[in-house]
Amino acid sequence: MLAASSSRSLFLALGSTRLLLPTCLARIVSLSARKMSTTASTSAAGPSNANAFLEAVKTRRTAYAINSESPIPDARIQEIVETAVKHCPSSFNSQTTRAVLVFGKNHQRVWDITKEKIKAIVPADAWEASEKRLNGFQGGHGTVLLYEDQDAVRALQERAPLYAEHFPTWSEHTHGIHAFTIWTALTAEGLGCSLQHYNPLIDEDVAKAFEVPSSWKLRAQLVLGKPVSGPAEKTFQPLEERVKVFN
Repeated sequence: MLAASSSRSLFLALGSTRLLLPTCLARIVSLSARKMSTTASTSAAGPSNANAFLEAVKTRRTAYAINSESPIPDARIQEIVETAVKHCPSSFNSQTTRAVLVFGKNHQRVWDITKEKIKAIVPADAWEASEKRLNGFQGGHGTVLLYEDQDAVRALQERAPLYAEHFPTWSEHTHGIHAFTIWTALTAEGLGCSLQHYNPLIDEDVAKAFEVPSSWKLRAQLVLGKPVSGPAEKTFQPLEERVKVFN
């Protein structure tokens, strides 16, 4: 019933209603402009234009303790996902990333499927801990299912055979950029998120539930909700061991 298309890359599932939304309707939204008033330029003594973005990067953390509430409307969450899908970079401007955004009963359905699949493979004495963890995700407000369109990747391989072996890896780079961008923007709006990877275990059942094209390969599940506690303390390895600078 639904076909993959370069101009259609976002499914939205609200309650029992499923809509296919073209990303060409996405409006360019500046996250920093939503959070603070900025001028077109800053004085030499003023803050860098990158500071708002870097603060958002620093603030983005994994949030496991979330509830089913959201500090922003679902329409705003959709807007953020669409903006990321439209504007995030990809190799050769391939635009291989696809997204399925689920709320309400459809969010619950994703995690019912996941619990069923996990329970079937974990030892009985390990299920209680697994179920508790999965209940935490199911107790959130929604999930962004992130995909990479393998038909689009194969088309690139055919058009540029010299780089054919690299396109699957570059597709994964594109996925990571999208996941990070959406995660960071949602965090800046007051949501808590965690990135989960129950694929490929759940791929087939989720695809059937939401009529996902067969060429879309599930890469991650970004769970979101209102955070009910702060993130754990984060430690950092010495930068001098991770960054080299030559002047």
